[in-house]
Amino acid sequence: MNKKTVEQSKIFTSSTCTREQTAVKRTIKVGNVIFGRKRPVLIAGPCAVESAEQIDIIAAALSKMPVDMLRGGIFKPRTSPYDFQGLGFEGLAYIHAAAKKYQIPFVTEVMEVAHLEKVAQYCDMIQIGSRNMYNYPLLKAVGKLQKPVLLKRAFSATIKEWTLAAEYIMTNGNDQIVLCERGIRSFDTCTRNTLDITAVPIMQMNTGLPVVVDPSHATGLSHLIEPVSRAAVAVGADGLMIEVHHDPTNALSDGEQSVKLSDFSRMIDNIYRCFP
Repeated sequence: MNKKTVEQSKIFTSSTCTREQTAVKRTIKVGNVIFGRKRPVLIAGPCAVESAEQIDIIAAALSKMPVDMLRGGIFKPRTSPYDFQGLGFEGLAYIHAAAKKYQIPFVTEVMEVAHLEKVAQYCDMIQIGSRNMYNYPLLKAVGKLQKPVLLKRAFSATIKEWTLAAEYIMTNGNDQIVLCERGIRSFDTCTRNTLDITAVPIMQMNTGLPVVVDPSHATGLSHLIEPVSRAAVAVGADGLMIEVHHDPTNALSDGEQSVKLSDFSRMIDNIYRCFP
């Protein structure tokens, strides 16, 4: 990438955020799900796939709610090497079976180029997680696939760096990109991260790409997910990505930020009450 491209993206507008430079709005299709329309897309599921029984219970419940996509991690990048790291390809088989059984598309994270081809055969959308936004070989490899991508903002990334990460994917041939704001690291420790709500309209204007918000990682606390989700919808987010679990207390990963399945339906009604 040459100096001119670094200073101002060849595909996206510059980051001055003026109305005159607003990019053309795009829609991204994942199966029958379309990001970028009026009603925000709802993605829900556990932080991690823990067992065939666990993902089946959650997928069965979500299939009866207005949930558009299932999420579930099979490779889990954890700060501590002693924490649960995911089931890997065994977990992929479990979530694929559940998604197929309940006829709901699913998204899962890929961390390594070596895993990309196999995961892409089964999932409907590939997630590039926060820790891998700077993994440029992985971004290039995803760009060579004709598979929708959910690109999460790194917890230390500027708007410009996030935009250029999307550019890595797009310049390698894949323009099916949905962006995800999941909070950035700040000086405050009251929440897990600090949600940058302004990033939603800024990235929509700069790139034209759909932008979803992950209130689970932004807050780290399940009781804050509903009000933060309502704020995201109010500012025009193209979707929400929420972690849910049938038994958060005993979840192997991020139970404190997972909404109980029994509470989730009511929460959806409160968040989406302004949409038909």
